[in-house]
Amino acid sequence: MGTVARLGRAVSSMMLVAVIGGFLSACSVNAIPTDAEQAKAKWADVMNQYQRRADLIPNLVATVKGYAQQEKTVLEDVTNARARATSVQINADTITDPEAFKKFEEAQAQLSGSLGRLLAVSENYPDLKSNQNFLALQSQLEGTENRIAVARHDYIEAVRIYNTDLKTFPTMLWAWTFYSSYKPMQEFTASDEVKTPPTVKF
Repeated sequence: MGTVARLGRAVSSMMLVAVIGGFLSACSVNAIPTDAEQAKAKWADVMNQYQRRADLIPNLVATVKGYAQQEKTVLEDVTNARARATSVQINADTITDPEAFKKFEEAQAQLSGSLGRLLAVSENYPDLKSNQNFLALQSQLEGTENRIAVARHDYIEAVRIYNTDLKTFPTMLWAWTFYSSYKPMQEFTASDEVKTPPTVKF
C-alpha cells in the first residue's frame, strides 16, 4: 500500500510539473521582455526617421535662402527649431520617462510647424519652386514625413502591446515577480494637427 501511495504521489507530482509547465508556457512568461525589445526596436526606427529629417533641413534652408533672403524670420525659426529638436534625445532606456518624452515630442512638433511655414513661404517664389535642388529636397522631405508617420504608428502599436502586458492577467503576474524593473513606455500624445506631416506641393 505504501508503494502504491508513493507511486500515486510521484504521478501527482509529475502531473503538477506538467500543469505548471503548461501554465508557464500558456502565460507567455517571456512576453514582457520580448514585447519590450520590440517596442525599443520600433523606437529606434522613429529616431532614425526624425534624424533623417533633421539632416535634410540645412540644405533645404540654404536653398530657400538663396531665393528668399527676405524670409529671414522663417529661416531662423526652422534653424532654431532644428537645433532644439536635435538637442532633445530619447533612447530606448528613457522612453519610460514621461517628462523627457514630452520635451522630445514638443520639440519635434515645433520643428514640424516651422517646416510647414517654410514650405508655405516657398509658394511665393516661382523661381525657387522650379529649382531642381529644391524640388529634390521637397520630395525627400515628403518621403521622410511619411516614414515618420509610419514609424510612429508602429511604435505606438508596439508600446500598446507591451504596456498591456504590464497591466493584464496573466502577464501582469510576471511583471510583479520577474520583471518588476520594467516600466510602462510613453506614447505620443500630440494632437492630429501636429502629427499631420507638412504639406509638400509641387
